Amino acid sequence: MSEHANAPVLQGPALEGLDQYDSVTDVFHAAVGRFKTKPAFSCMGRTLTFDDLDRLSGDFAAWLQHETNLEPGDRIAIQLPNLLQFPVAVFGALRAGLVVVNTNPLYTEREMAHQFKDSGAKAIVILANMADKLERILDKTDIQHVVVTQIADLHGFPKRLLINAAVKYVKKMVPSYSLPGAVSMRDALGKGASLNHRDIQRSPHDLAALQYTGGTTGMPKGAMLTHENLIANMLQARTAIGANLSDGEELIIAPLPVYHIYTFTVNCLFLMETGNHSVLITNPRDLDGFIKELKKLPFTGFIGLNTLFNALCNRDDFRQLDFSKLHLTISGGMALTRPAAKRWEEVTGCPIAEGYGLTETSPIVSFNPTDAIQLGTIGKPVAGTAVKVVDADNNDVALGEPGELCVKGPQVMKGYWQREEETAASVDAEGWFHTGDIAVLQDDGYIRIVDRKKDMILVSGFNVYPNEVEDVVAAHPDVVESAAVGVADENSGEAIKLFVVSKNPELTAESLRAWCKKELTGYKVPRYIEFRDELPKTNVGKVLRRQLRDEKPESA
Repeated sequence: MSEHANAPVLQGPALEGLDQYDSVTDVFHAAVGRFKTKPAFSCMGRTLTFDDLDRLSGDFAAWLQHETNLEPGDRIAIQLPNLLQFPVAVFGALRAGLVVVNTNPLYTEREMAHQFKDSGAKAIVILANMADKLERILDKTDIQHVVVTQIADLHGFPKRLLINAAVKYVKKMVPSYSLPGAVSMRDALGKGASLNHRDIQRSPHDLAALQYTGGTTGMPKGAMLTHENLIANMLQARTAIGANLSDGEELIIAPLPVYHIYTFTVNCLFLMETGNHSVLITNPRDLDGFIKELKKLPFTGFIGLNTLFNALCNRDDFRQLDFSKLHLTISGGMALTRPAAKRWEEVTGCPIAEGYGLTETSPIVSFNPTDAIQLGTIGKPVAGTAVKVVDADNNDVALGEPGELCVKGPQVMKGYWQREEETAASVDAEGWFHTGDIAVLQDDGYIRIVDRKKDMILVSGFNVYPNEVEDVVAAHPDVVESAAVGVADENSGEAIKLFVVSKNPELTAESLRAWCKKELTGYKVPRYIEFRDELPKTNVGKVLRRQLRDEKPESA
């Protein structure tokens, strides 16, 4: 750490209260004790109080302890969209001493197989809509216990039957599958209700979650997040945001996926700790249904990102909503643009406070003070967090000069799961996590991101690593080589552009995109495809992605 006056380390305020909890379940029980009858989570018109969540997660923990051979520390994959079953499964798993492996429900079979095998998950809670994918890859994993749930399983009768039947038989959204030995979520909860369970006590340094993120090698790797990491970030969020919240009184809209670290920590954990009510939006892409839901709710907070702010503000029906109670809007996951921020404030009367974080930091690193928002920055370091910037030789960089942003604090991950070399490359001997983002530290204490060191592409808040896309494209029999880069996009922040050298002049962008869709989640499929006779390379043959990325935008 440099002592030079012009090479500072920005330090957030002191973090207090971290030693009052040993585990996330301790936080959970404290919240249940304080807010027992308050609403905790709602979805599609059904609400669970904190007492309901306590009972149901306890039933699930009991089933896990008595009806499976799972031991504390074993991993359980949870592959669900925003449904009430998500917090029930997460808190039930944690109460049974398990490690949660959050999994994107839109993953392809290839992506599922990699994550389940890599994590060593022995159990899974999965939505029936994607159970057919699990059937085809189950033998490539260590999964022994499968719990399948339908969308409305936690709704009452007869609404549950009507919704589930409509999804399966009318909309035909549940492909047929065969998973012998699988247990329905309702059966697991019913069985667990008749069994006693004992919360397994975990220590602060025990793993709570494996949160997968892309890697420079192209394959996702699991960030090991401990109970202390997640508790620290809850308390850091409280210090940064809490002054603008009233415990047990807020109604917060949660349209972003809860399996993503941003919403997982903010909605599932932080807002639970503060006794506030999260409304889970299952399909925010259905803007008609989303806005119809918003019309019924006196919401006080909104957790979103740039893409969604843009999409909503372009809608007449959204602009006509009652925003009189809205006093907190938080942006994360991707860069917030000035036009989107200004438009949102014009429409809703509520300014957007942008934060910054990474999977490896649980995720919050910095946040804009809600009473002193500085657009174009990612705010100031949260409590207990130090940040600095370094040059290519790891020397501290002066104020106002760009360098790689490094972070130190109790929210920094334990490391990458079973990847010691990659951990050592990301977290140095002094505990600084090197983010790969290029930032400037301003003399007023705010941080500004100016570039990205790595080649990662950020599509609507989701990391896409070029190598993974290129690996899939390389398997196409007509492709000689390819390079994926990010190009600016007003809706998603960045879009993927693929440059391709093909040996078949008949190969089309449409057929290549269809090839990608078989192996890649939708947001990883290239938006633009351009065929070239050759790709620019270094003298050792490495493709110059930066040169392609820096070409004039018209080429997109």
